[in-house]
Amino acid sequence: MGSAKYIFVTGGVTSSLGKGIIAASLAKLLQSRGYSVTIQKLDPYINIDPGTLNPYEHGECFVTNDGAETDLDLGHYERFINRPTSQANNVTTGRIYQHVIDRERKGEYLGRTVQVIPHITDEIKRRIKILGSTGEFEIVITEIGGTVGDIEALPYIEAVRQLRWELDGDCCVIHLTLVPFLAATGELKTKPTQHSVKLLLESGIQPDILVCRAERPISEEIRKKLALFCNVRKEAVIEAQDAETIYAVPLLMSKQKLDQVVLSRLELPLKGEVDLEGWKDFLYKLRFPKHEVEIGLIGKYVELKDSYKSIAEAFIHAGAANECKVNIRWIHSEKLEVETAASHLQGLHGILVAPGFGERGFEGKLATVRYAREQGVPFFGICLGMQAAVIEFARNVVGLNGANSTEIDSKTPHPVIDMMADQKKITTMGGTMRLGANECVLSETSLAHAVYRRKEVSERHRHRYELNNAYLEQLESAGLKASGLNPQTGLVEIIEIPEHPWFMGVQFHPEYKSTVSNPHPLFVRFVAAAMEFAGKTH
Repeated sequence: MGSAKYIFVTGGVTSSLGKGIIAASLAKLLQSRGYSVTIQKLDPYINIDPGTLNPYEHGECFVTNDGAETDLDLGHYERFINRPTSQANNVTTGRIYQHVIDRERKGEYLGRTVQVIPHITDEIKRRIKILGSTGEFEIVITEIGGTVGDIEALPYIEAVRQLRWELDGDCCVIHLTLVPFLAATGELKTKPTQHSVKLLLESGIQPDILVCRAERPISEEIRKKLALFCNVRKEAVIEAQDAETIYAVPLLMSKQKLDQVVLSRLELPLKGEVDLEGWKDFLYKLRFPKHEVEIGLIGKYVELKDSYKSIAEAFIHAGAANECKVNIRWIHSEKLEVETAASHLQGLHGILVAPGFGERGFEGKLATVRYAREQGVPFFGICLGMQAAVIEFARNVVGLNGANSTEIDSKTPHPVIDMMADQKKITTMGGTMRLGANECVLSETSLAHAVYRRKEVSERHRHRYELNNAYLEQLESAGLKASGLNPQTGLVEIIEIPEHPWFMGVQFHPEYKSTVSNPHPLFVRFVAAAMEFAGKTH
């Protein structure tokens, strides 16, 4: 394999135009033509990673196999191209500056003045080229967070300018911009895009391709106008109309020939036709479901649905696999109490208690678990959701009054959930939890084994607390079974109630590994259980 080609995706006019989805869609198209592709995200914020950010600030924190806490866009990358990302796929300004400052403290710059140019930009370029230097990928797509003109994004833009010169024909720039529709005049306006490209040109970068977000079709006249005033070929002006689902975007981009324009610019062969038959089958099942269920997602960040992005997407994948539309009822756990939980939860065909941290809304999660357990509603608890299931069972079935997690109550008489031993001496917050992929051995007589159809699995984690094994015998004697264990530590990874129609809690985050091509089996079977429950209740 020769040297990698690089594609940079920048954004203009406004944020949230969908650079990540465009990047992932292009990667899917190139991959379907036989190219080995990966995607990385450059985030301009000064945090080392989003691991310490409040979900209200940044949405979900996505975790990779190697334990990187990353931007949620990496979840989209994995869901589209069905291959894992890593530490190298997400770069932040904080990480860049930390590395440069650490080198300066060690004297590695030999007394020279350390500056944004060349030291910061050199480090950005080094990070960009890490994935391309492995020999594993033919094409590396790099999404630059924020919009052109943002002060914090300037070092990244300058690094791209330098790389365009250094790499010569081995890279191209895609600029995603907005072509708004003005109802008052009844027309699409190109000026915002023109000004956005002008800003990019002032930074020394001429975009090769324009991807134009628009509510209405872009006419031939507007294409010519944009091509003329933005110095791009007319065929390189790509229309990106709003789609009914993000999973339709690869097909829309294929229709617009985005992949062909990119390959032409990079002087790469087409390598045959795009093969998206499996993708089209997924979309057909998504659009024309035969069944429908309503599943409650109980969490404390439901006002910002991006806080549970991977869970919501996993339900889409699992729904399509079951030819079933999954309607999520977003329920704030703070609104739930034992006396009133039923009024909020009635009519649900399945209940998922979401992951999270801290005391706020936790009693509502316990009330939810009790309702699901007593009413026989299919239940799925993830991370803190599993811990809530253990605590509820300990209190109301085993009879351990005041049972709790030491995270919630440090003085609980029955710490059925306790901080992991290797976490107790840690004082810093960032990147110090149990993170990334860990093995789990399944009991052969368990529901988990029936779902996975294998003895050992690997799943991703993000937590500090665990089921306290000192209470395991009491819990199991009362009917709660530990069906999955970490083979190295004995940590309980999965719990079940065999007498219940479908009751499972997992310490890990299965949602991180669900993709269009490989829906996660736990979500697939949970949706199937909800369908079965719906059939019994109608």
